[in-house]
Amino acid sequence: MSSSKSILKVVLPLLLGIALVWYSLSQISVSKLVEYFKDANYFWVFLGTSLGILSHTSRAYRWLFMAEPLGYKPKFTNSFMAVYSAYLINLTIPRAGEVARASILANYENVPFEKGFGTIVAERVADTIMLLLIIGVALIVKFDFIYDDLMKKFNPSSLIIMMTALLIVVSGVYFFIKKSASKFALKVRNFINGLIEGALSIFKMKKKWAFIFHTVFIWVMYVLMFYVTTKALPELSGISIGAVLIGFILASFSIAATNGGIGSFPEAIVIAFLLFNMPEDPSRAFGWIMWSTQTLVIIILGGLSLIYLPIYNRKKAKI
Repeated sequence: MSSSKSILKVVLPLLLGIALVWYSLSQISVSKLVEYFKDANYFWVFLGTSLGILSHTSRAYRWLFMAEPLGYKPKFTNSFMAVYSAYLINLTIPRAGEVARASILANYENVPFEKGFGTIVAERVADTIMLLLIIGVALIVKFDFIYDDLMKKFNPSSLIIMMTALLIVVSGVYFFIKKSASKFALKVRNFINGLIEGALSIFKMKKKWAFIFHTVFIWVMYVLMFYVTTKALPELSGISIGAVLIGFILASFSIAATNGGIGSFPEAIVIAFLLFNMPEDPSRAFGWIMWSTQTLVIIILGGLSLIYLPIYNRKKAKI
């Protein structure tokens, strides 16, 4: 049963990705997509890619602050290669990268697997909080847009009824999760407790402000990477900050839906940009350009990392 579950976790995202690639390419001809690739301004694509590499470099450096309180002083180079190796492995098996990263650190830095994996989970807590903050900023920035859209679709009285019903449902779910002994409730409760515990543990670190700085820097680079890459296509000039934030948020979620966001990434961007009346074909082309370049970097740097890791650490292996 567990092996069937594992196979489904690998196969289903891949099948969904293939289906979304087929759907995406049925919405825009390959020849037209190639034209957009040819006509794109690659200065902005290169700049966006560079910002992406900067964010991943910062992620590798940030992990050193997590290892220090555990009594380990890993090499930055190994941390950097572990990060890119993890990204590459995530392209093939979703969410397997974190396990691979902890294994690499165990092999080459003698950080026990469970401790290394624990620090990576704590990092994910910090990243989740940052993503929630970006969602909060997007809601504030586009509050009028969201409010007007809701008012067009629903009259005030029905909106009040909906909000009241939503409040009742949320309250019911909260009390169910708090009191229930079911497996689902326990999982949710453990997840929330882990989120809180992980967030609080950051403030107990020796170099907590350096860790917080790098966490903010990583996500600012992500958003800037997304924004500057939109400039590669003149059809997306004048894009609003709201469209950038909503597009970035949906694209971030799409990466978890399929292997590295294959198929889902460009379509998530189309959904977001259409909300802001951006043209559909350039939006889809932008999604493919950005996904392709970022994935290419991961394949190159991730592949080189996996090859170079044993070479870089060969002296240690001989001892």
